[in-house]
Amino acid sequence: MAAATLVVISETFKEGELIPSSAAHGAAGGDNRSPQLSWTAGPEGTKSYAVSCWDPDAPTTVGFTHWIRFDIPADQTSLEEGAGSEPGTHGFSDWGESAYGGMAPPAGDSPHHYQFTVYALDEEKVGLDDHTTYAKFRFLIRDHILASGTLVGLYAVPGDGQ
Repeated sequence: MAAATLVVISETFKEGELIPSSAAHGAAGGDNRSPQLSWTAGPEGTKSYAVSCWDPDAPTTVGFTHWIRFDIPADQTSLEEGAGSEPGTHGFSDWGESAYGGMAPPAGDSPHHYQFTVYALDEEKVGLDDHTTYAKFRFLIRDHILASGTLVGLYAVPGDGQ
C-alpha cells in the first residue's frame, strides 16, 4: 500500500524558490535557523511526525543531511523558525551535530535543491537517539510511514548562482 501524501509549506520560502540566508549555515554567512514548516495532518493512525532536510546535490555521492527531527507529537503540524536549534529529538546531521545545520553549498555551485520532508508515522516514539544518522533513521522508519510530503527550496552561496 502506498503512503498518503502530506502537503508541506513554509512561511520562510515557497516551493522551488530561494531559501533566505537566515536558514544557511554560519559557514555560508547565514544565521543557521531552521525555516518555519507546516504540514497537513496525517491520516488516521498517525502517532507522530518526523522531519528531515537533505541536499541531493552535495558533491559527496550520497548527498548531505542537514536535519533530522523525530518524535514530534501527532497534534503538532508545524515547526516555528529556529526549531532546529532547540534541544530535543534531533538525529545526527552530516555537520556532525544533533541539531539543524543550514545550507552551505560549495562556492560556485548552481543552487542546490534542499528537500524538507515530513513523515507521518504510526509510532509515538521511534526509539532513536541524538546520534541517529539519516541512513539509520530512514531504515528504521521505513515500515512505519503512513504519509509523507516534501517541500524543495533552492540555495547557493550569494553571488555564486543566485
